[in-house]
Amino acid sequence: MDQQKLRSLVFDKTGVKIDIDDPIFALVALNEAVLEEAVGRHVALIDAASLELARQARLAGGLPASPAQPAPYTPAPATPVRAIATQAPLVTPRELRLLCAAAGIAVLSALIVLGGQAAFRKAAPAPVIEQAKALTPEQTLALQNADKLNKAIQKLDPKIRAQLQAELQK
Repeated sequence: MDQQKLRSLVFDKTGVKIDIDDPIFALVALNEAVLEEAVGRHVALIDAASLELARQARLAGGLPASPAQPAPYTPAPATPVRAIATQAPLVTPRELRLLCAAAGIAVLSALIVLGGQAAFRKAAPAPVIEQAKALTPEQTLALQNADKLNKAIQKLDPKIRAQLQAELQK
């Protein structure tokens, strides 16, 4: 365990500076010891399992009786090699099924919402359209006089215009 390398690694990744006397190195040493013990146990188990497998293979006739006399090498018969796919399909069948299911659910949801709106919506009242009657000649003349009067009022002095507007309000 190189403590300087570990210090540099911690600083590079976290920006935290630690000292060589920091208690964290005791935890690192403890971790190494536990890991070494666990790896040693696993290696011993794998060795025992491989020896047992070799013994069973010898009993079955798959290996020679003693490891000093290896069996002659015989190559495996040639078989055609399958092509390896270099590109994945754009959409897999599973994804296509999921997309279809999602689209179906979306359409069904939209239909339910529209049906609910149609069932609970109040009908709008029909608009009332009245045909305008033609103005009588007297009404047309009164409107023309009102326009002339309005133009004349706008040309008056503001003080007089205010007095006139007040009199018209009465």
